[in-house]
Amino acid sequence: MDLQLAGKRALVTGGTRGIGRAIVTALAGAGASVVTCYRTDREAAESLTRDLKATDGNHHVVQADLRDPADVTRFVEVARTELGGLDIVVNSAGVDGHAPTAEVTIEEWRRVMDTNLTAFHLVTHATLPLLAEGASIVAVSASVSTRGMAGKAHYTASKAAINGWVRSVCKEVGPRGIRINEVSPGIIETEPGAGLPPEVYERMKGFASLRRLGTSEDVANAVLLLASPLAAYVTGATLHVDGGI
Repeated sequence: MDLQLAGKRALVTGGTRGIGRAIVTALAGAGASVVTCYRTDREAAESLTRDLKATDGNHHVVQADLRDPADVTRFVEVARTELGGLDIVVNSAGVDGHAPTAEVTIEEWRRVMDTNLTAFHLVTHATLPLLAEGASIVAVSASVSTRGMAGKAHYTASKAAINGWVRSVCKEVGPRGIRINEVSPGIIETEPGAGLPPEVYERMKGFASLRRLGTSEDVANAVLLLASPLAAYVTGATLHVDGGI
């Protein structure tokens, strides 16, 4: 099925590893031009740059710390000057956090909130003026934000906040034909075994109705659907990509 993404202009945060990388390569493979960023992993950035050269389009991989408003401005400026505007924005950059609430320091709280929520706001705020009529914004959240998990309160709070943001801002930009939706992944196997001990890995698979963990490509496919004109009447929605946990 043609997703009608050829020639579209996309900006993706956190696009050099894991789910973000899968989203970038899927968009480029569908014919979109993509600007993405990384914070510190230059090797992953160089690897992605090589892969993108094998696809058509005007692609750019930019170093930026999205917690810094000046870096966000510089990153988004690349999209303006190189692509002339945007049709798609995907906020996929994020960090995990695991600690009992009683042990979460203010530094750890800020690390998670600044990356998962403040950076999300900064990027969207900066890209709104560049969005064409009919553009699509997709946020990558986490399904645990609706279920909760002991030891991850600050992480789940950062992701749950995105849901409220999506449902509010879609009402603001809807008159421009701009759609905002959220993809909510479950346990995603971004590395072999999902970085889990074998016995935990098997137990996690059992939680899903489909009896497997998700892949980065599963999430990327959902993002592409919401970014495409095939979802032209879908906004303010959350698409759970969790295998039926």
